[in-house]
Amino acid sequence: MVRDLSLRRLRDGQSEGTGARSVVRRLHPLDWLAGGLLVLGVVAVTTGLLPADPAAEQMRRIGPLLVFLATVIVMAELAGRAQVFDVVASWVARAGRGRYPLLFGLCVVFASLTTITLNLDTTAVLLTPVMLALAARVGIAAVPLAMTTVWLANTASLLLPVSNLTNLLAADRVALSPSGLAAVMWLPQLVSVGVTSLCLWIFYWRRGRRGADRYVPPAVPAPDDPVLLRICSVACGGFLLAILLVDVPLWSASLVAMLVVVAAFAVRRREEVRLSLVPWRLLVLVPGMFLVVETVSAHGLHDLLGRALGSDDGFVGMLRSAGVGAGLSNVLNNLPAYVAGESVVPVANHDQLLALLVGVNAGPVITPWASLATLLWFERCRWHGTRIRTGRFVLTGLVLSVTVTLATTCALALVR
Repeated sequence: MVRDLSLRRLRDGQSEGTGARSVVRRLHPLDWLAGGLLVLGVVAVTTGLLPADPAAEQMRRIGPLLVFLATVIVMAELAGRAQVFDVVASWVARAGRGRYPLLFGLCVVFASLTTITLNLDTTAVLLTPVMLALAARVGIAAVPLAMTTVWLANTASLLLPVSNLTNLLAADRVALSPSGLAAVMWLPQLVSVGVTSLCLWIFYWRRGRRGADRYVPPAVPAPDDPVLLRICSVACGGFLLAILLVDVPLWSASLVAMLVVVAAFAVRRREEVRLSLVPWRLLVLVPGMFLVVETVSAHGLHDLLGRALGSDDGFVGMLRSAGVGAGLSNVLNNLPAYVAGESVVPVANHDQLLALLVGVNAGPVITPWASLATLLWFERCRWHGTRIRTGRFVLTGLVLSVTVTLATTCALALVR
């Protein structure tokens, strides 16, 4: 009996070890990055490199952001499974009537609205596979559609607080409601989308690049569950109306919309309501990133950025801030770039801060790691089998980053 018990314990231990190794092997490089940043942040706090008070303040600040991020991505993921995006994408393709210029304009509008109203990470995660599947279904080149998605996921993320995590931070800093931020950013957003559209057409969509004159419009797919489709569509629409017309916290609006969608799936397709829907990677990455940036800022980055950004709240200072924000975003990542830059911009310099926001939102389109949305987009393209030439991505992104950051900052100066 003792021998049998020992053998059973040994087998159980081996099974647990094998399960643990299997979990580790399934981890994506971004999972390791997120976990590593969180560990570094925790170590910085426990060793005193980052004092407890600044760390606690950062965690209090991002608490509502994390709730919003988790709930809006779960809502969007389930809406995608209910075929909301597939149906809309098919409508867009049919509305193009087989003509590429018209399809191009509709895809720009579709990608821009998805980014503005849901957020750039949702565009990268959900719209990318929809666009790539659409390309395969109608027999058109995938790269132009893919590039439309990733560029507009970044450059169309200026208008509302919901569009980008950096917007949430900036709106809180300058005390702007969703409608207030939209009132300031409407012209910069139009200019940003316009410049992006011009670059997309020249580099990817014109006749010499796409390789065809016309395409065959696809049929609108019949929904697997029309009831789910309607419920999710109403929930997404209600969320947008709530954040635009009602003065409620973003996290509460996204939470209510998510609960409606989850409840509908729990009744009709319970097997799809899983914990894996929660964006655990983001929920680990964001706190770790904030803690690490706060630590680095306390040990030299703050002074260096202070000299780079200056304290000019006029037009020249706005250009300088936008340029530094775009450059730092492409070297590091746009979220830590904004957090670090915000900490050195004088509290009263609202125009300079909004220019920094332009740089970190519209500018990070050069390197694959410049924004989390771009990283997620690359992964979706790799999974789909769409090859993105890195050299061309970097060179065309450099042209876009410079032109869109300059033009959008000038538009912001006109509005302000």
